[in-house]
Amino acid sequence: MVPVGPADRFDAFRALADRRGRPGDRLIKSLAEARAETAESPEVWAPAVAAGIGLPAAAALGPASYYADLVAPHGHRHVRVCAATACFAAQTGRHLTEVEHELGITAGTASPNGATSVQAVRCLGYCYAGPAALDGDTPCTGPTLAGQLAGREPPRAPEIPAADDTGDPVLLGGVVAGEPAWQVWPRMVTAGTADEVQLEVAASGLRGRGGAGFRVAAKWEAAGRAPGTVVVVNGDEGDPGSYADRLLMEADPERVLEGLALACFACGARQGVVLVRSEYPRALARMRDAVGQAYADGHFGPAVHGTASAVDVEVVEGAGSYVAGEETALIASLEGDRGCARPRPPYPTRRGLWGAPTVVNNVETLAAIPWIVSRGGGAYARRGALNETGTKLVCLSERFARPGAYEVELGTPVRRIVTELGGGLKDGSELTALQVGGPLGGFLAADALDVPLTTADLAACGAALGHAGLVAFDQRVPPEEVLRHIWQFAAAESCGACSPCRVGSRRGLELASAGTPPGHEWERLSHVLAEASLCAFGRRIPPAVHSLARAYGDRLAGWDQ
Repeated sequence: MVPVGPADRFDAFRALADRRGRPGDRLIKSLAEARAETAESPEVWAPAVAAGIGLPAAAALGPASYYADLVAPHGHRHVRVCAATACFAAQTGRHLTEVEHELGITAGTASPNGATSVQAVRCLGYCYAGPAALDGDTPCTGPTLAGQLAGREPPRAPEIPAADDTGDPVLLGGVVAGEPAWQVWPRMVTAGTADEVQLEVAASGLRGRGGAGFRVAAKWEAAGRAPGTVVVVNGDEGDPGSYADRLLMEADPERVLEGLALACFACGARQGVVLVRSEYPRALARMRDAVGQAYADGHFGPAVHGTASAVDVEVVEGAGSYVAGEETALIASLEGDRGCARPRPPYPTRRGLWGAPTVVNNVETLAAIPWIVSRGGGAYARRGALNETGTKLVCLSERFARPGAYEVELGTPVRRIVTELGGGLKDGSELTALQVGGPLGGFLAADALDVPLTTADLAACGAALGHAGLVAFDQRVPPEEVLRHIWQFAAAESCGACSPCRVGSRRGLELASAGTPPGHEWERLSHVLAEASLCAFGRRIPPAVHSLARAYGDRLAGWDQ
């Protein structure tokens, strides 16, 4: 690995944490290291970790009992099996039972001698080749998953198929055409201005690709180039069915980092933080290597390319939480706290990481910035739909005849993506429902695909764009099982910060598991979740269930009330 930079380089992010008097930025990493050495429950080992870095026991017990990576027992061999939507759809969830039987261990436990442990997780980013598992950091995928983990077959982990459907890729230029990164940043930092970057991004109309769809230039402007501003790269791609961020971080991390550098320049930020989810070990390694190379090449450091501009970047590993992908929850996790959503205001752009103004952009958003600055915001704005400009990476799941990541212009009909790019379903299977944008995004019926791929058009159909992962369900999967799967995901991933979501998601799972027909209790539960949940996670559960019922029609009669 290339050295991270000069020995005397400043570490502004660490200094920021130290100034706040909080060693919490080291807490999650220290807890993860301790967790890997024991199969004991967190209350046994977490207090000692806290004491070792000068924190009270409660500071460690909170995150240690929250994050999936820290709660699950770890044997010397730790196997993470994906139980997310695409892998569920591939074999109706049977693969987890097969792995448990093959290894003789129930998910969530370790063998008596601590040799092996199994953990069910959501998601590993191998949606195009599921079902999937990580044996340590070694991926295994496909219908012979259990045999691979048992050692009867070699591990199988195909690369992500990627293709461009636009004729001039914004995001996949490096992946499909070998276009080099770092072509814009040196010129801009030496001869350009922060205003130029800001104006081009504003002219582009670019919206955040993490799901919320907020205008990027407006978020940057809200930070006001205040002293101490931090830019955070959100690589916590948690929507099951999407692996676009994993593709970019593994195959073209330099483009993501160039986008980060330009964002820091526009926002007047000297600090950048890249958060990569722990379920993506290869992406984590690639990002760390790319950051080291960027320092060596002068792209980062205290005097970037001999100028007065300074950019310091740190890569941080997540600890396993879907909700921690929400920007306030992500900031909480970086501070060493439980990854729970925080009330707003104050917004992160005013008071975020360690109280500093913080801009959070996801991986795909930042990967578009070099193209926009190079070609011009106007050129980007001419692509896509009227009010939703540009391109989007769409990920197709394993059930498709041609699964993979496709760059398309926003506004492309969903039916065209499914039938022409994806080739329909494999093995002559019949599409019965299409999930768009993750488990809480929404579902479309097979005869309701004539909708443009935009946030507004999908919302009008009761779905959501989200990360634009498309998971196909065929006739083999009973709709009642899909319904129960949604509630399992909701109950497992609720952060627990607010009682409507914490209690409501578990009650919904109980009703779905018991086969309770829809009625007054469901109506009341739906209303409480939608109106009283602290963040979009809880509020999105009822619309997702409604859309599923509409997609299946009479086969889930009554649930679309």
